[in-house]
Amino acid sequence: MNIQRRIFLAAIGFALMTGAAQAEPCAGNPNTLGTARVLKVVPGHYGTKHFPQTLPLGPREVVLTFDDGPSPSTTSMVLKALAKDCVKATFFLIGRHAEAHPDFVKKIAAAGHTVAHHSMTHPMTLASISYPSAVDNIERGIKAVEKAAAPYHAAPFFRFPGFGSSPALLAYMDRKGYAVFGADLWASDWNVMTPQYELSLVMARLEHAGRGIVLFHDTELQTARMLPAFLAALKAGGWKVVHVVPARQG
Repeated sequence: MNIQRRIFLAAIGFALMTGAAQAEPCAGNPNTLGTARVLKVVPGHYGTKHFPQTLPLGPREVVLTFDDGPSPSTTSMVLKALAKDCVKATFFLIGRHAEAHPDFVKKIAAAGHTVAHHSMTHPMTLASISYPSAVDNIERGIKAVEKAAAPYHAAPFFRFPGFGSSPALLAYMDRKGYAVFGADLWASDWNVMTPQYELSLVMARLEHAGRGIVLFHDTELQTARMLPAFLAALKAGGWKVVHVVPARQG
């Protein structure tokens, strides 16, 4: 066996052991940012803003996530920017928004992004309401997103609105076999700011963190307007985008 083949097989073995794989190349756009690799995520709790651990990311690797959609006007802008750079992201969708705009849920899934869950009505927070009400809100949200996504599948990924979990609710999601996502950093885009300021803010936080799960909101116009420049800044800075998918589909 020649040395090149040995190196190739070793790389394949490493990818299988870590649950990672190379993403498909960006057809016709070799100089775009692209998606560097795909990471298969098992059930657990991820994101150091909420949990003790996060995803196994390398230096200057980022996972892009968007909350609260879909919102047709701004989500369409986000999808266009991601498509131009062949970047895959994860969208944590609110059930009632998915019910209102099932066509956009299907567009997200059809583009190869990961469709995930963010409760039915986004209470602030699920931990502040009764346990039965919280579970009902979670389950109705999951069903609404799954129905809107069909025939595509939603991932068994959940993010608590406002990161407002409780031990009992985390245990419930664990029993369901869901991966629960927090974040490692965010753009603070729930605050009003210019796209230029948001870009400088999130890039500074990325440089400080060195890697991580980034939280945006595809419902925010300033974020949608900022995204093309953000993707360009990632490319210029040598950052790599990692697309998260479930280790199992459910």
